[in-house]
Amino acid sequence: MLFRSKSNSAQPTVPEDDAAASRTVQAGKGHPTPKRKTSEALNKRPLVPADRKAAGKTARVAARAQRDREYQAMQTGDEKYLPAKDKGPVRRYVRDHVDARWNLGEFFLPIAMVFVVMTFAFATNAAVSTVVVLTLYVVVLVTVIDAFVMWRGLKKRILTKFGADTYLKGLAMYAVMRGFQIRRARLPKPQVKHGEYPV
Repeated sequence: MLFRSKSNSAQPTVPEDDAAASRTVQAGKGHPTPKRKTSEALNKRPLVPADRKAAGKTARVAARAQRDREYQAMQTGDEKYLPAKDKGPVRRYVRDHVDARWNLGEFFLPIAMVFVVMTFAFATNAAVSTVVVLTLYVVVLVTVIDAFVMWRGLKKRILTKFGADTYLKGLAMYAVMRGFQIRRARLPKPQVKHGEYPV
């Protein structure tokens, strides 16, 4: 009669795949999974900083540095630090086109000031005052027509260069407003001379 050892008979036979899976489960990740409350507590950030005075000072310093970078970019045309309203190759193209063109709008403000002075100077002479005012209206009309012609040509250039699906919203006003500004007062500063149209 043969006798088996108790240790051998007590242990059930485990397939190799199950044994490997068991070892993987036992190995685990080396540490217990943290509770949800613990994880949420670690991720929480205070809405109000402890030292509000120091936080405010830091924010002011950061804002001042940002303004300085933007001002410098306005002078040099550095795309990296320009304000959002001036960023992008399309807006850069618009600025260069407007700056390369002789726009009647850039002379409008000085001319208008002259006409205002003339209106006061000839206030007692109704005939001359009427002529001055009508002439001013003609100047306004001509500059508006010139701005329309400028945008019409610029729009065609934009669609040709950047594609028919280019987002044009806001560009017309952007171009016209720049065209009506005195060249020296434009920001960002003009990076091209008159006649140097962008390709």
